[in-house]
Amino acid sequence: MTPTAAALSTTNAPDFAAVVRRSALRLSLLYWVCMFVGDSILGTFIQIDPVASAPLKLVLFAAGALLTCAMSMLLFRLRALPFTQQALLAFAMTAVAAPLLTAIDFINYVICEHPTPVSFDPMYSGYMLIQCTSMLFGWSCLFMALLYHFEVRDREQRLAAVREEALTMQMRALRYQVNPHFLFNTLNSIAGLIEEGAATRAERMVMSLSTFMRTTLSLDPMHDVTLADELALQAEYLEIERERFSDRMSFRMHVPDEVRGALVPSLILQPLIENAIKHGVGAAVGRVEIKLTAERESDRLRVTVENDMPTTVSAQRPAGMSLGLLNVAERLRVRFQGESAFSSGQVSPGRFRVCIELPWKLA
Repeated sequence: MTPTAAALSTTNAPDFAAVVRRSALRLSLLYWVCMFVGDSILGTFIQIDPVASAPLKLVLFAAGALLTCAMSMLLFRLRALPFTQQALLAFAMTAVAAPLLTAIDFINYVICEHPTPVSFDPMYSGYMLIQCTSMLFGWSCLFMALLYHFEVRDREQRLAAVREEALTMQMRALRYQVNPHFLFNTLNSIAGLIEEGAATRAERMVMSLSTFMRTTLSLDPMHDVTLADELALQAEYLEIERERFSDRMSFRMHVPDEVRGALVPSLILQPLIENAIKHGVGAAVGRVEIKLTAERESDRLRVTVENDMPTTVSAQRPAGMSLGLLNVAERLRVRFQGESAFSSGQVSPGRFRVCIELPWKLA
């Protein structure tokens, strides 16, 4: 068992026992009430007055309930045994408890008939032994079924918790796959600006980098943000890149106000824009346009990032860009489990497009 599963098992153990105890008590009450009513109805067919025999039956079934309570506690404590051993244990306890319950019935009958002497009737006692065996073993089987039901449900809940934790860790790992080239290039650009004496531009670049890194590290990958907040964060990223490619990068955005409140996974756009800059602006010698659009289509949000690319680059997509796009595609798959769509490719000579579709949700 993994440490996480063990911790979950330890945490849920008292709750599991309490749930089983409450359900078993309710089921036991219902079981013995049904036994009492059924026995009273069947007794009328052999001329047994249900009212006159009620006190005797109450004592008998109360004793049976106490015996089954003790049997249930033992079965619960030994629930780790294989099913065949549990069944043998239930049968053995029934073999001991049934004669005891039959003796209690006979003693109770003697007390109720006192001072009239009562003789031992082997046939009646044999019938009572069979009845007691049936009731006790029937309850044992019913309790084992109840216990199995709750064990299956508890295991499903623990498995769901482990899966959720694994999903969270996978989302964190995917989200924190920050391209180190971006950070290295930014620091090199800052150093270059300082050497050139452009202290103001270097300071502005450092502040943008600091804001961007602080924000990205504080975001929870399992919580969505509004598209407006995601775009604001990307604006910080673009400010950094503009200091590096101010003469060659043009960025246009078309995002209507009605879609800015839509929820998207945090930092889902950053790898797309980073790839557009790295393999578009970074690989070109002329001016490159990057265009971001967002729109609602029925119950889905569609976000598209397009960029110019040199023909030699667009003809054969670099491996680095593929890694970034695969990261986004995997995040969408894990996060939305088939309810999202991702596509990328060349739409015209020298023009590359990435499109993501998400379920429409508002903050």
